[in-house]
Amino acid sequence: MHLMLILGIVFAIGAVVFALQNNVSVIVSVALWQFEGSLALVLLVALGLGVLIAGLLSSPTVIRGQWTVSRLRHQVAALEEMLDQQHLRNNELAAELAELAHITGNPDREPVEEKPYVGFREMLSGGDDAKRPPSV
Repeated sequence: MHLMLILGIVFAIGAVVFALQNNVSVIVSVALWQFEGSLALVLLVALGLGVLIAGLLSSPTVIRGQWTVSRLRHQVAALEEMLDQQHLRNNELAAELAELAHITGNPDREPVEEKPYVGFREMLSGGDDAKRPPSV
C-alpha cells in the first residue's frame, strides 16, 4: 500500500511539472460550454477528474473486500474457539481413558500402533518390498 502511495505522489509531481512547462492558452469545448485557460490548468483538472472517477469506481470493490476480510476474521476466531474446545475435550477423554486403564488394572498398556500404509506392489506380492533386491 505504501508503494502505491509513493508511486501516486511521484506521478502527481510529474504531472504538475509537465503542466507547468505547458502553460499555453487553450480553449476547451464541451457541448455548448467553452472554457479558455492555460494548458496547465486544463491538464490538472483532467488529472483530478480522472483520480476522482477512479476512486469512485474502485470504492465498492474496496468496501466489499473489507467486509469479506472482517467476515473471515470472525469465522477464523470462531473456528479457533471450536479447536480449543476440542483440545480440552480430547484432554478430558485422555484423562478418563487413563483412569479407566488404571481401574481395570492395566496402567502400563501401550497405545496400539497402526500399521503403515501398505503399498500396491506389496499387496500384490504379499511381502515386504523393502527387504527384496530391486528387480531389473
